Amino acid sequence: MGVPTDTVADLLTRIHNATLAKHDQVEVAASRLKLGMAKLLRAKGFIQGFELLDDKKQGILRITLRYTGLKREPAILGLKRVSKPGRRVYVKAIELPKVQSGLGVAVISTSRGLMSDEEARRRRLGGEVLCYIW
Repeated sequence: MGVPTDTVADLLTRIHNATLAKHDQVEVAASRLKLGMAKLLRAKGFIQGFELLDDKKQGILRITLRYTGLKREPAILGLKRVSKPGRRVYVKAIELPKVQSGLGVAVISTSRGLMSDEEARRRRLGGEVLCYIW
């Protein structure tokens, strides 16, 4: 199997599959974009944490998933890739989407780095809408 061309979709798919299988952790090949997304997910409480492992190549990002309650309900209920390699989606600051009426997060890639829709709105920055997470 080759290297995925859409690394964000690959990350989201691995997280989704791991939560369905009730895994505690998921490992993906590291990149600055994935590291930024992991930081954002941790800050918003969707994951417990992450660590960067050295494998003498590009590194491995190990993400520790978060579950709540006795039934171990995943903190991430849904993920949706918005901007894709074949169809990029850009928005202005005033057009930033609200995910699940503000309960979810839109990950925006701005000129100042990755940030949530809430932070981008506060800083009045637009950018590429990478994905929705709720």
